[in-house]
Amino acid sequence: MVALRGVGLRIQRGSFEALMGPSGSGKTTLLHLIGGLDRPDEGHIEVDGQNLTALGERERTQFRRRQLGIVFQQFNLIPTLSARQNIALPGVIDRRSSTWIDRRVDELLNLLGLSARADHRPEAMSGGEQQRVAVARAMLFTPKVLLADEPTGNLDSASSETLWRTLAELGDREGTTVLMVTHEASAVAHCRRAHVLVDGQVRGQFEVDGYDASGVASRYHELVGQKGS
Repeated sequence: MVALRGVGLRIQRGSFEALMGPSGSGKTTLLHLIGGLDRPDEGHIEVDGQNLTALGERERTQFRRRQLGIVFQQFNLIPTLSARQNIALPGVIDRRSSTWIDRRVDELLNLLGLSARADHRPEAMSGGEQQRVAVARAMLFTPKVLLADEPTGNLDSASSETLWRTLAELGDREGTTVLMVTHEASAVAHCRRAHVLVDGQVRGQFEVDGYDASGVASRYHELVGQKGS
């Protein structure tokens, strides 16, 4: 079974963009390929000039840690560690100095409005707070690209809105390109551009500026309803 066919996707640096499509369209597969979690059978994936398909497993792991951030629907926090410790963990693994780690973690706690929750473990935080901790952890090394796979799938509407605004600000504040897989038109309304994937192919894209959630939904359904060539 072919999950993706002839996909060509170019994401603007520093932009917040969405990847939309029906279930089974290949969205998560494409995100995993961009993140170096999977290898394509053909073609190549290039992130900030680096061809990921030319890297070995160890090199791809290091590239993901330092140049890419990945956030999933599940928060994947370590329950025995505090928010501060969860965020710091990639730096510890990478053997960064404690001074560098402490400074960067404090920056991210402040950026994401988590300073008051720094010493709380996941069980003492709301879902929205836990997901912001996950975003902060993914941002520790100021990655070129942040990939988010349905990041608000387990959040209520208020927490979702907060996270979408946070992701939208990362490009301006940190220079990070954010690509988010989502099926929620309300989420896409915060993005700059949306790419629509259908049956493993990019059906089209559209600029989001000026669209509210209903406008996004209408444009999305127009593209999904088009017959492939």
